[in-house]
Amino acid sequence: MKVAVVGATGLVGTKMLQVLEERQFPVTELIPVASARSVGKTVNFRGKAYQVVDAETAIQARPALALFSAGGSTSLALAPRFAEVGTTVVDNSSAWRMDPTKKLVVPEINADVLTPEDKIIANPNCSTIQMVMVLNPLHKAYRVKRVVVSTYQSVTGTGAKAVQQLMDERAGREAQKVYPYPIDLNVIPQIDVFLDNGYTKEEMKMVNETKKIMRDDTIRVTATTVRIPVIGGHSESVNVEFEKEYDIQQVRDLLTHTPGVVVVDDPAQSKYPMPLCAHEKDEVFVGRIRRDESQPKTLNLWIVADNLRKGAATNAVQIAEYLYRQGWLA
Repeated sequence: MKVAVVGATGLVGTKMLQVLEERQFPVTELIPVASARSVGKTVNFRGKAYQVVDAETAIQARPALALFSAGGSTSLALAPRFAEVGTTVVDNSSAWRMDPTKKLVVPEINADVLTPEDKIIANPNCSTIQMVMVLNPLHKAYRVKRVVVSTYQSVTGTGAKAVQQLMDERAGREAQKVYPYPIDLNVIPQIDVFLDNGYTKEEMKMVNETKKIMRDDTIRVTATTVRIPVIGGHSESVNVEFEKEYDIQQVRDLLTHTPGVVVVDDPAQSKYPMPLCAHEKDEVFVGRIRRDESQPKTLNLWIVADNLRKGAATNAVQIAEYLYRQGWLA
């Protein structure tokens, strides 16, 4: 099977290659794709060096699968061209997520919406993925009415240049600024651009994508997304109001038996999820599970995941694995 990775030299693209290799996805020929300045470089995959090519070369090769992590404008321009030659595209950008003709998929939740005709499939926002992984089983049991979420997001969500800014500032070196302010010893309550309603694009992604993935437009979501000086791993404080009353032990049991979710919740031993613990893991970790004592039928949660893995690369590869199991990748 020919597999193209578009954006193969970036943080997420590199992680996609790693996850494809770890999960032994049946790649017979890898086609790494990147921008013109990276063409001719090599990437390593399963002990072999592959030369980076441009998009035109990759399209002519007619891969069965293309994993995209190259930005929204690139996806809008190139994904349809890959689809035209029969390639199935799994796109990690925001370009197609809210397109009503495209599926937005977290495999554990809604892989069943996919069909052989879906040639461009959207990978959700990293913060949305980890939140809905925990909310979905609870929604089935108690019906989610309203979600208030505040995020604590790693600089890796912005890319390699943001990591470099943080490390340069930490070392006292002159830093090329990706953010409008220093990120070391600081938090920045802005991720993406502000919209007319005062929310950022990242915040509205969480609102809209949650409803689409969980197939329920009645769920109300309000979000505040914040960048923090952490390398690897997003954290979220989530307050959930349900329609039905819940039992706290049943909540723990439900989450304990949810594939892809790990409960780490032992306050007496100071055990709770942290980015350090989620690093290089594919699971979503949840803890600080407690009743909101300020109003009925409401729960507090703390959710952590590796944003480059389940929040991006792993989820995309899991979509590809589902397509392969169905026999839809030739």
